[in-house]
Amino acid sequence: MPTAIVVGAEGQDGVLLSRLLRAHDYRVVPVGRHGPVDIVRPDDVAELVAGLRPDEIYLLAAVQNSAQDPVADPVELAHRSYAVNTLAVVHFLEAVERHSPATRVFYAASSHVFGRPDTPVQDETTPLRPTSVYGISKAAGLLHCRSYRARGVFASVGILYSHESPLRRPGFVSRKIVDAVVRIQRGEAFRLVLGGLAAEVDWGYAPDYVDAMRRILGLATADDYVVASGVRRTVREFAETAFAAAGLDWRDHVEENAAVLTRPSVPLVGDASRLQAATGWRPSVDFAGMVRALLRAAGADLVGTGQDG
Repeated sequence: MPTAIVVGAEGQDGVLLSRLLRAHDYRVVPVGRHGPVDIVRPDDVAELVAGLRPDEIYLLAAVQNSAQDPVADPVELAHRSYAVNTLAVVHFLEAVERHSPATRVFYAASSHVFGRPDTPVQDETTPLRPTSVYGISKAAGLLHCRSYRARGVFASVGILYSHESPLRRPGFVSRKIVDAVVRIQRGEAFRLVLGGLAAEVDWGYAPDYVDAMRRILGLATADDYVVASGVRRTVREFAETAFAAAGLDWRDHVEENAAVLTRPSVPLVGDASRLQAATGWRPSVDFAGMVRALLRAAGADLVGTGQDG
């Protein structure tokens, strides 16, 4: 039975990946906020890796805020971001190199490593130009993976674009829209305020993205791969699709107020053709199917059959 350490096991991707790995008969060792080790302590990480000598390690833990979260103290946010998004990655890579060189490592980077790119669609050759502390710390983690890869560590990176599931925390716009639909269907006099209806996002379905992680570690060599739908959608389209699936007109329940945004939105769209060619990966549901899946899980009453694939 192969053993996998899942770091960030309590988050959306960690929960979904752990389920997927167990379904494939893995022994999963979850590492979360409450242990069993503190990932910012290199000695703790080294002891864990040396003791388990796992087949795979998935580094999914991240300090991340949505565009509508309250503004955090920049110095405190930088310290937390580097500790989790960058230094913890180095701790695991160093532990693998020293104590378990056969272990394969996957690091979850982000489309934010591209910052404000010159091209409308990004791939693995797009320059790293992060503009936020999240993007900067994730780019640093990616570069450390490349550095250890050159030294012989099997360290692959997934450059992940936005991906949703029912486990997404409430602060994100997808969850705000889905929760609003459910509340309105239940008879609440609720009005949803969104920061930017024209904001564009490359949205995918999170179960598909954790499937990509496992496929990437199954390849013969380690490398970087964009994981994305390749389709740009607006927040307006998300709201329209979600409300329509529940038999509602979004225009009766949604208003726009740019003041709720705490940072500007940059449209990012990924080209996952390299991943598709290497692994055969394809999204299992389209955009409408994803939205309906989120609504269904939240308890919404849906109209029609929709398109779930």
